[in-house]
Amino acid sequence: MYELDEPKYLYLLAVIPVLLLLFFYNLWWKKKKQREFGNPQLVRRLSPASSVFKPVLKLVTILLALSGIIIALVNPKIGTKTETVKREGVDIVFAIDVSKSMLAEDVAPSRLEKAKQIVSQIINNLGTDRIGIIGYAGSAYPVLPITTDYSVAKMFLQNMNTDMVSSQGTAIGDAIELAETFYDDPQTSKLLILVTDGEDHGQGSEEAAAEARKKGIKIITVGVGTEKGGPIPLKVNGRTESYKKDNQGETVITKLYPNDLKVIAERTKGGYVYGGSTRDVTEYVKNALDNIEKTEFESKEIALYESQFQWFLGAAFLLLFLEMFMLDRKTAWIRKLNLFNEKES
Repeated sequence: MYELDEPKYLYLLAVIPVLLLLFFYNLWWKKKKQREFGNPQLVRRLSPASSVFKPVLKLVTILLALSGIIIALVNPKIGTKTETVKREGVDIVFAIDVSKSMLAEDVAPSRLEKAKQIVSQIINNLGTDRIGIIGYAGSAYPVLPITTDYSVAKMFLQNMNTDMVSSQGTAIGDAIELAETFYDDPQTSKLLILVTDGEDHGQGSEEAAAEARKKGIKIITVGVGTEKGGPIPLKVNGRTESYKKDNQGETVITKLYPNDLKVIAERTKGGYVYGGSTRDVTEYVKNALDNIEKTEFESKEIALYESQFQWFLGAAFLLLFLEMFMLDRKTAWIRKLNLFNEKES
């Protein structure tokens, strides 16, 4: 049982055949120059201590050391034992208002961007909880089903905009009903976090909240915007050209409706928090999660791996150290053996 921590470094092994080619080219070039200088046998007699075997041994040693360093970079790991790991947490669904009113800039940079910041920070503070995302305006739209992949969730979150749902309005009831379908295990603890300005143009949000409570879903509502309100900008290429107007030509002012959001939360024994401060919201949600019973999602056997790079690195340094003492001339006792019949007659 093994795994490679950084397999990309295996590509560095391609340098070894290149070094071999350079070595053999160098041998060929030396022999060519020797033939140009004079008789090869005479040249060998002029340098009787020169070894044919030592350069090859030095090359092999260097290549083995280089291979050891590369494998150390790869960091092979060997599984030593298995351990049972339990995952516990809460199933959390984020329902984010993407109606046009969320473009209002009474909170910087806009209500929708503020909502994204809040949800992203909540996700950053989670541990083993599972999360899903819903976008809603005049109707609700599933963005991401329940998952433990937080990086993917944040990617989908950042891509949310007011054009993703064609029908305009704010149907909080539809969002609650859609969220109920996200919870695939009736035994898990369930939390729905509604991030909205509270303008509800739909029907039955309180009834939907009451039904959610029967299914064990607790709702936290996060109010984004101000009660004073602000206009809805109409932008072209990122620049505000005008503001949304009603049938009488008056500029529409969209406001935060916290009371409605408080009622929805109370129906499920949840709570309401104002979204003016991201830190306050994340602290509120953290405290709420601490008071919710965690459910075991799964238990599985995982292998524990230990890094083995140190053995290859140590062997590489040892080989490089030995290579420093390898000379190109023949060793005295090997010369006496006359393995290649190089003694004069």
